[in-house]
Amino acid sequence: TVLRLFDDLAMFVYTKQYGLGTKEEDIFIRWLSVLSNVTDQLYYPCEHIAWAADAKVLRVDSAWWWTLNTALWTLSLLLGAVKALWTMLKLRQKLRSPTGTSASQLPRSKRRAMEARICSEVLTLLSNLADLANAVHWLPRGVLWAGRFPPWLVGLMGTISSILSTCQAVRAGRQAEADSP
Repeated sequence: TVLRLFDDLAMFVYTKQYGLGTKEEDIFIRWLSVLSNVTDQLYYPCEHIAWAADAKVLRVDSAWWWTLNTALWTLSLLLGAVKALWTMLKLRQKLRSPTGTSASQLPRSKRRAMEARICSEVLTLLSNLADLANAVHWLPRGVLWAGRFPPWLVGLMGTISSILSTCQAVRAGRQAEADSP
């Protein structure tokens, strides 16, 4: 819990480095990323306030802050899923017909790199969707399927997300090893 109180500092550094995403080629991805960064940046202070309210450090309604926190988490996951889906579709489009040439005319290494990136985006998409299912579950009752998951399903969705994230980290590590001289 204490370590989570410092996550916002790392997020702030990342948000500051990304800025308005001027180096991003795709304008849609750029604005999705900026909006996602703003959402994530707001998430952490809400979590801190909710935690402090539960710990009786602040005299505010923790339930309201937890709901806002969960809504921001949900929005962030939704933006991440849309971003992964958009990136995946754009990469598949490039593989099928990159600038008027066929995918078979691409250098093998470039084609394999694009295929690996598509696989990574699929893992991101599936992980975000599993987390999104749980995030909606934790919203107030009456919002979509909020509060309707049995505990085993909440656990299963979290486990699926964790396994997918672990697979993605392992793939990224292997890719980094393969790319190093």
